[in-house]
Amino acid sequence: MDVDQDTGRVNSGDKGKGKATEKYGDDNLPWVEKYRPQSLDDVVSHDDITTTIQKFIDKNRLPHMLFYGPPGTGKTSTILAVARRIYGKDYKKFILELNASDDRGIDVVREQIKNFAETRTLFSKGFKLIILDEADMMTTAAQAALRRVIEQYTKNVRFCIICNYVNKIVPAIQSRCTRFRFSPLAVKEVEKKIDEVIEKEKVKVTPDGKEALLKLSKGDMRRALNILQACHAAYDVTDETAIYNCTGNPHPADIDAVVKSMMTDEFTASYNKINQLKVERGLALQDLIAGVYEYIDTIEFPAHTRIYLLDHLATTEHRLSTGGSEKLQLTALLGAFKNAIEISARK
Repeated sequence: MDVDQDTGRVNSGDKGKGKATEKYGDDNLPWVEKYRPQSLDDVVSHDDITTTIQKFIDKNRLPHMLFYGPPGTGKTSTILAVARRIYGKDYKKFILELNASDDRGIDVVREQIKNFAETRTLFSKGFKLIILDEADMMTTAAQAALRRVIEQYTKNVRFCIICNYVNKIVPAIQSRCTRFRFSPLAVKEVEKKIDEVIEKEKVKVTPDGKEALLKLSKGDMRRALNILQACHAAYDVTDETAIYNCTGNPHPADIDAVVKSMMTDEFTASYNKINQLKVERGLALQDLIAGVYEYIDTIEFPAHTRIYLLDHLATTEHRLSTGGSEKLQLTALLGAFKNAIEISARK
């Protein structure tokens, strides 16, 4: 058996792929990395998960783990904090971190992962750590090979498999891991972190700008920090308009104009008005639909009418995602709104 005393962390074949593979100065560091949690105590909104993992570490019984959930909820940050907790400041010597969206084939499993797993470490914990980020992008053949490696080298390594969609991980791998679901972060937790960054980076944010930022982040801390940094770089003051301009999302005023036009204007006039707005603002119909979803709740429609409209919105969104014509889908959506108004009037 080979012994490896100083195995450096490998990031996607040392090609600079994956998350945070490059070192920056503090001034140039993306805020997502600059304010990434350094310990398990710093990880927000997942106390049950971090407490459980802490118990595993204290008893030296860390299992193979599967982290899944939406982007920006702390999956990668949590496992890196675990590595720091186990190995200390030299944790990079004892982990192999790969982004499976880049290195997703069976050759990576047979070469990089297997070679790393075969060597033992003299570190007191007795095992090294392999982190496979975005593992739901791995091919079925690669996952089948990975299953065997996990089984064969458990004495030497522990695996942490990270993905957004757990159903894309084969059952054989799922059954070998302790699963942890990372749900979207609570708004108050995102707000707490945002307030900390605003203070440290001296960002000028208006109340409506902060509200828009929290609304568009949708529980994704990475998205919130990226939007905030982009707006701070582009605008002296980060207000609601700046937030929507940076993200490319339709402004609430535009959504209001679209919905009111569909409800009150004649069919052709409404169609032309919405098309003109799309051209002027550079919006896609899918962008408008996302805003209309939330707007419908503010309209005094009967429950059955609201359900009817939501169903048509979902159908239109699906057709657009499969290559449907925006012109045809806009006419269908307009027709649905006109029908909803007629149904409500009859009732």
